[in-house]
Amino acid sequence: MEWLALTKHRKVPLVNKKIVASSLTLASLIITLVFVFSSGSLAHAPAPKAATAADALSYLPASDGIALVDVRRLLTQTLPRILAQDPAKLAQANDEVEKFKARTGIDPRSFDRVVLGTRYVYPTPNVTKLETVAIAHGTFDAKALAAAGRIAANGKYREEKYQGATIIVLSINDQMKLFGFWNMKVSELAVCGIDSNTLAIGDLGTVRAAIDAGKKGRASADLATLATRDPNAVIGFGANVPNALLANLNVGNDTVAKDAKSIRQIYGSLGSIENDVSLLLVARTDTADAAKNLGETVEGLKQLGGFLVTRMPPPRKALAQSALDNLKITTRGNEVEIRTRVDAANLASVIK
Repeated sequence: MEWLALTKHRKVPLVNKKIVASSLTLASLIITLVFVFSSGSLAHAPAPKAATAADALSYLPASDGIALVDVRRLLTQTLPRILAQDPAKLAQANDEVEKFKARTGIDPRSFDRVVLGTRYVYPTPNVTKLETVAIAHGTFDAKALAAAGRIAANGKYREEKYQGATIIVLSINDQMKLFGFWNMKVSELAVCGIDSNTLAIGDLGTVRAAIDAGKKGRASADLATLATRDPNAVIGFGANVPNALLANLNVGNDTVAKDAKSIRQIYGSLGSIENDVSLLLVARTDTADAAKNLGETVEGLKQLGGFLVTRMPPPRKALAQSALDNLKITTRGNEVEIRTRVDAANLASVIK
């Protein structure tokens, strides 16, 4: 999808002036991307059982990164806590999900779990693009939900037959303001009911790949295991970090660049307990020595963060200070583990 493109003209630095808030920004970004397929009225509903690695692989094509989202917990626990003190933003979120449903025929409130699979592609040496498919599982009738898209599209769609399945390609060609927080450019959105309770959502190519993957899936079992390490996570993720990906990112000075290039995989989770939201991020390097050096670099950046926090405007300053105060960095073997937590209500300040 176009909105997931990273290029040299729009660099994504691993280290910059806002390094103190990077973990919170990542959490906010993940939540916001999940909103594309999984936000709605925040009414209470029973949570599904925790996903296993086998669950994650279902219909997932070969992927460089995997993220699992427990949609029910996100809607009934985490997001209400984040937006509890901002009823206007909460109302806006509910209004925007209705607009999304009206335009696509898809009601995200019927989702239990969404699994995102992402592949890195390199159309030119200086460009990295992310191709993402969402596999949505729930209690809905997938074929009926996909058929509703035809009605919502008001004639602006086409149907593609592939491997015996019908893919509905909706013509959007517009910015979609998702829940008042995130503007996303969408050209076409492909939707296919691939079994009675599963939808594949993405562009035409990624949806075809999901159909090809079948019930057993084709994604790496290793990545699925990383993404499901914490059975209590609201969001779990795991990804490979190839050299080609790092080559297209601005990672700061030579020391930081050297440490970053030693990273082979990242994984972690976003959790919610009572009034806290926690973030775990683990970087797995090629050697124990590389992990030691990376850990020391991150510790140095933590010290720098104390100075940068003082220059932030409120309420981001309070949020960043809380994250910094609770930040714990641990090196074990060839892994560097970074943990932090913040008050859930404070996160509303970084959700636009």
